[in-house]
Amino acid sequence: MQIIPIQTASKNYEVFVGEGIRKEIRSFLDKHFNNLTKILIITDETVGKLHLEKLLDCLKPLEPVIFTAPSGEKAKTFEVFYSALGTALENRLDRKSVVLALGGGAVGDLSGFVAASFMRGIPFIQIPTTILAHDSAVGGKVAINHPLGKNMIGAFHQPEAVFYDLELLSTLSGQEIRSGFAEVIKHALIHDLEFYGWLRTNINNLATLTTEQLTYSLTKGIAIKNEFVSRDEKETGVRAYLNFGHTLGHAIESDMGYGNFTHGEAVMIGMVFALELSMKLKGLSFNLNEFIEWVQRLGYATKIPDGLVNEQLIQKMKQDKKTIGETIRFVLLEQIGKPCLEEIPEDLLLKELNNF
Repeated sequence: MQIIPIQTASKNYEVFVGEGIRKEIRSFLDKHFNNLTKILIITDETVGKLHLEKLLDCLKPLEPVIFTAPSGEKAKTFEVFYSALGTALENRLDRKSVVLALGGGAVGDLSGFVAASFMRGIPFIQIPTTILAHDSAVGGKVAINHPLGKNMIGAFHQPEAVFYDLELLSTLSGQEIRSGFAEVIKHALIHDLEFYGWLRTNINNLATLTTEQLTYSLTKGIAIKNEFVSRDEKETGVRAYLNFGHTLGHAIESDMGYGNFTHGEAVMIGMVFALELSMKLKGLSFNLNEFIEWVQRLGYATKIPDGLVNEQLIQKMKQDKKTIGETIRFVLLEQIGKPCLEEIPEDLLLKELNNF
């Protein structure tokens, strides 16, 4: 087991990483929750079938309330959020209750927002089941989507702990592995040249990741996430750098329809575009062709999907959380490990998108 401490202005907690680590959750509850009344597990249809019984076995003789959301981004609608709150009310959860988020990033976002909203905030614990969630489960950003923008309705609500059981990652599809690993690559690009070099040298096939490679990649990614979150919990400054690749990525997700294109794969396209902009506008010295060849070998698309209109993507970008007064801002790189926030005029952005 590895333990990664997370420090934020509002709360310090730990991320526990290891195979079978879910078996430690019961003892954590006994130790940290006096007079625990009820447990609400929020999961989704896919994860529930695969892993819910494994978690319930670890919690016996406790009998949690279960709420099952639709799989993927369909979990992050107002209707599902409202229904989950209804389940909490019907089963008489109170301020001594706790929410367990069993699933990927979408379930974690939904569960955290439910916990943040119910009775103005009750505790929750993240139990990620995807690689992508190594990013979203840490840092306390919880939200649901709106048709006009991703993660635009939410809160900052830190978990009590994160239990990252690597055994639960064994059922991931190749597409889900790609989606998650894009965030690992992002963390390296914005913070750690040495880690980026390690990835380029050691990760050549996502289908054959070893447990050691995966553990190292995830723990490095989580530690890098903490570097930004600890300095800027509410994203008023440097935490925005974690959105590298996300401005275009979120626009692609939204235009494709949430759930029709995975988050990480959209972010990868956004990163390629941001790297290109960084070379043109910030003088970044970087071999983009080699990067593109590498990520294409890993299975990523690197171009905007056919059928999307650049002008429409720009309108989506104007609804990005980093946008101020409809001025679009991109996270760019001055060099690997040195990000910055740059305002991009709309005419220049359209020109570069057309060239891209």
